[in-house]
Amino acid sequence: MAHPEYIRLKAIDLRVNQDMTIDDIAECLAISRTTVFYWVKNLHIPKTEKQSAARLRASEANRARAQQKRMDAYEDGARMFPDLIQEPTFRDFICMYIGEGYKRNRNCVSICNSDPKVVKLGNDWILRFSRNPVTYSVQFHADQSMDELALFWSDELDIKPHQVKFQRKSNSSQLKYRKWRSKYGVLAVNAGDTYFRARLQAWIDLVKAEWG
Repeated sequence: MAHPEYIRLKAIDLRVNQDMTIDDIAECLAISRTTVFYWVKNLHIPKTEKQSAARLRASEANRARAQQKRMDAYEDGARMFPDLIQEPTFRDFICMYIGEGYKRNRNCVSICNSDPKVVKLGNDWILRFSRNPVTYSVQFHADQSMDELALFWSDELDIKPHQVKFQRKSNSSQLKYRKWRSKYGVLAVNAGDTYFRARLQAWIDLVKAEWG
């Protein structure tokens, strides 16, 4: 996804002037670690011993603030849970995320599936809670039409066709002589939002706690 220029400049400033780590910048700005890496990977940061110590303290302070914000968001999620669990499909979304959602990155919420109904359910709840733009990408095979896929998913999710990006499967091959159950590709719904992810973790933990 394309981020505003001021976000990129802020990331560079945090790297150069505060010597923040890539992970710290990603958490501070609620964007992906990969995006930060490409923005700052070629920066030269001259250091003195005094500057290094000051930057280390600043980095630790920023890390502590980010951790506190995640804890606050987690507690906020726990407070929201009793009301949300009464809403239709909320538990479905959480259970779906437990089984299908991306959990390795605490800065983003992401779920992918080939079933339009599953994707729509996930998209509706992600749109409701994400503070940042939601992006869409499709894995597809060589014999599939990108235009048709974009139109299909834009109709299903009520978005613009140009919002659907594409990632061709590395093992893609011609499939016209056999049936393939993922006829519309596999769509991923992504939101880079650290604090939504923290609230979501609270909901996951609370649903799992009900299982005993």
